[in-house]
Amino acid sequence: MIEFASFLVLGLVVGLIASTLGIGGGVVFVPALVVFFEFAQHTAQGTSLAVIVPTAIAGAFAHGRRGRVNWRIAGWIAAGGVIGGLVGSAAALSIDPDMLRRLFAVLLVVVAVRLLSR
Repeated sequence: MIEFASFLVLGLVVGLIASTLGIGGGVVFVPALVVFFEFAQHTAQGTSLAVIVPTAIAGAFAHGRRGRVNWRIAGWIAAGGVIGGLVGSAAALSIDPDMLRRLFAVLLVVVAVRLLSR
């Protein structure tokens, strides 16, 4: 029961952060699943991708109601994202889990530095 509640709280926190800041929830989900719930890196990434779908739909719907979504551009980006998702998933699954975790950490650091420097 505690684990169920912990996952529910994680979803709530990430949903709030992702929708408020407009970030992919994976930035929070993946490290949380690996660090706090001891998921393997590949499993954390796969799980994160699966739970981001409803989170993103809810956030996009709320922003869309206020006219804050360019649906035409979003459609084109989504089409590219589907192709990229298939290729990226195949690539991720072929990478050693420790190396994948390091690559993910480097990405987070690069994004943080870029955001802080603007």
